[in-house]
Amino acid sequence: MTDRAVRDAQITAFLTRHGWADARRAPLAGDASFRRYERVTRPGERAVLMDAPPPHEDVRPFALLARHLVALGLSAPRVMAADEDAGFLLIEDLGDETYTRMLDNGGNARSLYALAIDVLAHLHRLPADQQIPSGLPAYDERRLLDEACLLTDWYLPAMTGRPTPAEARADYLAAWRSALPVVLGQPVTLVLRDYHVDNLIWLGDRDGVARCGLLDFQDAVAGAAPYDLMSLLEDARRDVDPGLQAEMKARYAAAVGSLAPGFAAAYAVLAAQRHAKVIGIFTRLCVRDGKPIYLKHIPRVWRLLENALADSALRPVAAWFSHHVPETLRGIPSCPR
Repeated sequence: MTDRAVRDAQITAFLTRHGWADARRAPLAGDASFRRYERVTRPGERAVLMDAPPPHEDVRPFALLARHLVALGLSAPRVMAADEDAGFLLIEDLGDETYTRMLDNGGNARSLYALAIDVLAHLHRLPADQQIPSGLPAYDERRLLDEACLLTDWYLPAMTGRPTPAEARADYLAAWRSALPVVLGQPVTLVLRDYHVDNLIWLGDRDGVARCGLLDFQDAVAGAAPYDLMSLLEDARRDVDPGLQAEMKARYAAAVGSLAPGFAAAYAVLAAQRHAKVIGIFTRLCVRDGKPIYLKHIPRVWRLLENALADSALRPVAAWFSHHVPETLRGIPSCPR
């Protein structure tokens, strides 16, 4: 029996144990991880099966965060059944009206983004010990640096054909260390970490901030307040009008009451860090995992990174990029066949 056949048998057994033996199963869009999703349907009810095979994936963080977000009045999928050791969750089906689909079909961008901003403000107005689950990992200097190095460890070698020299990598880390204190000095919040329109669902039959459904938050951390705001407005997969960005930043500031000193600089540093990370991740997905579909977004992410590097808080990082990644190396890497 193949690995896939074994896994399918495990899924059938899981669904049978929880009363979904005769459910119809249909694949849903996957993502950039090892997770796989199916919509399961029985008369009068439907749900989503998350298949997250160990050891590549762990469903426990998703289940914990989903329950936590629901308790805070937000619309994460309810966990209906779980086999955490086997890597299966049966979760509430929030539907197909993703923000991405809504926007592509002419939905009102201002209203959709405003609701997403209100969700962040709802979270960030809560006391830290209420919004952050116990034991959540910290988005600390080490984690931020490790992510930034995805660019030097994957993208740059793919562009140059050789590993990044050790001295250049060390200088890269030193440049980032000089920029990160403004981030690490920000108030600590729950950072959902992949907060963008692909992971938001319009739920028109709900009220207030619950109208915005939340997906893909299993990598949440305790980190700086500007991160999710930046992730929403500086989207690797979608251009966001600069005027709308400015309007939404102002809406967020008004909703939370006041911004901590250094918020704008921290936003810029986090933007540069995330964009460097994403360029590295999209390259790794191609080179290591054979998923070239994400490469098409790299030119946009470079534009976002270059814009962030213009901020004075990032002068050492910008200087490193000017020296080690000139314009000729800012492109789409080749993907091995």
